[in-house]
Amino acid sequence: MPELAHTTPNEDDKALYLAVLRAGQVPLREVTEQDAAATARLLALGLLVHSEVNDWVVAVNPRTAGARLSAALRESAGDLLARAERTASGMDTLAESYAVARRRSDSAARITHLTSLEQIQQRLLAVEAEYREEALIAQPGERPSYVHTNDRVRKSLGEGAAIDILYQPVARQTPHTAAYAADATGWGMRLRVLDEPFARMMIFDRRVAIISTATANVTAAFIEDPAVVDHLVGVFLRDWERAVRVPWFDQVGRELPEVLCRVGELLAAGLTQKAVASRLALSERTVAAHIARLRERYDAETLFQLGWLMRDGGRHA
Repeated sequence: MPELAHTTPNEDDKALYLAVLRAGQVPLREVTEQDAAATARLLALGLLVHSEVNDWVVAVNPRTAGARLSAALRESAGDLLARAERTASGMDTLAESYAVARRRSDSAARITHLTSLEQIQQRLLAVEAEYREEALIAQPGERPSYVHTNDRVRKSLGEGAAIDILYQPVARQTPHTAAYAADATGWGMRLRVLDEPFARMMIFDRRVAIISTATANVTAAFIEDPAVVDHLVGVFLRDWERAVRVPWFDQVGRELPEVLCRVGELLAAGLTQKAVASRLALSERTVAAHIARLRERYDAETLFQLGWLMRDGGRHA
């Protein structure tokens, strides 16, 4: 997290935030021209999020931004603690405006149909900025070569979010997709392949689901009805269990990252997860994430099985 001189928005920041909130989305260039300093502060605070795809900025729920900022500040000791306690409450006024705007736009509906690509991208950007724990993504067909993960996704993975992506077999035969999958596996994603038809959808924190409502994927439904979302989660998990793990590093002719190899060596030597973390000076959560990647790579159901498969550098796998 960048060092901030202030952790609550000033009056200029609030005015600019409300202007973006009312507009829905605004080109970054226009917002910067209006007030460059306030734009920079809002982006740093997480109240605005920038899309690299089309160079827009959209407003983020202040309670989400405040909670993230508070958590980061609490990790610092001493004099930062008081600032952390004030951060969330400092977002209250803006949060009320955000809630009013969302209620007005949603009109109490739990399923929102959007038919404009611009509207879909704006809403998706806001949802992606707010999820904290899990993203489940079913991506049938070929992945476009121009689509890349971004810093925001990698940041979510770094903060402990889980991201599972389901592909069809064409992904294995598409060089740029296989290369992406190898990279993403290193970042902490899990990517599997299912040789069956399935629908395109995205589910965030088991709270919001997005599905295509046209063959060409030009319209979408944003679903927040808990019963429907739970059903779609069940559909995804059912498909996920039938999907095949893919050794993406082998697929593109790469070696496993050194840290994964070292974790595997220590597991094969009989060390526990806690002992591996201590030996490598890593947090247990980081080691757990590395172990999850190795289990995916070696199709291991248990820690013991993983250690067994990785003996002699994994040549028995």
